Amino acid sequence: MPEVEAVLTVKRAAKFYGQKLVFKDISCRLEPGQIMLVAGPNGAGKSTLMRIMAGLSKPSAGDVSLGVEAEDIVYLGHSTFIYPGLSALANLKFWGTMYGLSPNRDELMGLLERVGLERAAEEKAGAFSRGMAQRLNLARVYLVQPKLIFLDEPGTGLDPKSLATLRREIVAFRDNGTSVVWISHHVSEDTALADLVLAIGGKKVEYFGPADAFVPEVDVC
Repeated sequence: MPEVEAVLTVKRAAKFYGQKLVFKDISCRLEPGQIMLVAGPNGAGKSTLMRIMAGLSKPSAGDVSLGVEAEDIVYLGHSTFIYPGLSALANLKFWGTMYGLSPNRDELMGLLERVGLERAAEEKAGAFSRGMAQRLNLARVYLVQPKLIFLDEPGTGLDPKSLATLRREIVAFRDNGTSVVWISHHVSEDTALADLVLAIGGKKVEYFGPADAFVPEVDVC
């Protein structure tokens, strides 16, 4: 059978900041409809690696190739990038125009209902809790319907209900054929939801392979 075309391929990527080595010889491959959990201790360079994978930063050495178009990629980092002076509804409408979309009010309300924010549709997003802001970010992902999602510790600061919603929706993305690269604060729990794990430490790859064969040492990210 022919090999499935990858949505993301990293070959021997390295990153330096001046003379300081962050990591080297990082290689991995992600296919359509797979979740890859990126694990490792604080300071291992996970966020730096994700930005390189997403095309937001360049590696100092090695190669990163994406098998999808830029408009089919969503990156959610530590910052939510919501506009605090706009309502939840206005935020979604604005994001839609940024992607060349013209969703109507009913469509936008449907997205907010999916993430449990329909009652807060007209509220300014600056008053939202961390969990509400992340759920609004999820609605943005639904709006775009990407083929590849990068999630950098999206569960940080979430209440249990919002965290459960996040996990459920990440799995739903995968089930619908979307690939996900996911840095998590809860490696022990979230490994069970992933297909692959890329663990980095000591400035190199410590493990890359099936999630069900990975044994996390500690739950720090």
